Amino acid sequence: MPPQGKQSANEDKDLVSLWERLERPVPAPRATLTPRRIAEVAVAVADAEGLDAVTMRRLATELGVAPMAAYRYVTGKDELLELMVDFVYAELDLPDGTDGWRATMRSIALRTREILLRHPWVSRAAYGAPTPNQLAVPEATLAVLDGLGLDVDTAMAVYSTVIAYMHGAVDSEVRTSRMLHARGWATREEARAGLATQMAWLMKTGRYPMYSRYIHNADRKDDVQWQFEIGLDSVLDGIATRLGI
Repeated sequence: MPPQGKQSANEDKDLVSLWERLERPVPAPRATLTPRRIAEVAVAVADAEGLDAVTMRRLATELGVAPMAAYRYVTGKDELLELMVDFVYAELDLPDGTDGWRATMRSIALRTREILLRHPWVSRAAYGAPTPNQLAVPEATLAVLDGLGLDVDTAMAVYSTVIAYMHGAVDSEVRTSRMLHARGWATREEARAGLATQMAWLMKTGRYPMYSRYIHNADRKDDVQWQFEIGLDSVLDGIATRLGI
């Protein structure tokens, strides 16, 4: 049975969220380990080797601390992932909203995409309640939509629609990149060459005339930035038309 003091400390951690605990002062005036340092090192490992490489033991090794040291701040890997996601979202430079709702939401989507492509593991790590820096994104969006005559449910639906498009498009890009890496292809052009035999047979069946037309006539197959932006603008156009804003 653990000592009474230790048991009480563990129970306290179970009842209080990570973010509330981190707001409290740490009674260690000379502590060299901080939540930011923990997140920074864990993010670096995930960026270089993927999310599966991030373990509490690996983290301790990279930090040069005792295996249990990080548990002073996080209860385990779930909270570590929260710290990592929050650290990444701190990179997002949110616009001030002075350019209007559409330009602001467009900018947020574009900037978030850049961050998620730099850290492709985030889509696997981000789940549950948002972290403080994540929550700043809907806060900024709802603020710029305020005053346009939308009720709060509609405003949230607008935000959710744009973010859903952004995440869906980014996830597709990340999956494609993983497929290329797994097959040993450096570019999409190499992928097309590798799949040429299979695709040629499928097109010869005559079942896919529109896709065949795309293959032979498209000029922007590899322009993922353009593809993302035209899709985003179409979503924003639809919102503006539907809601008259």
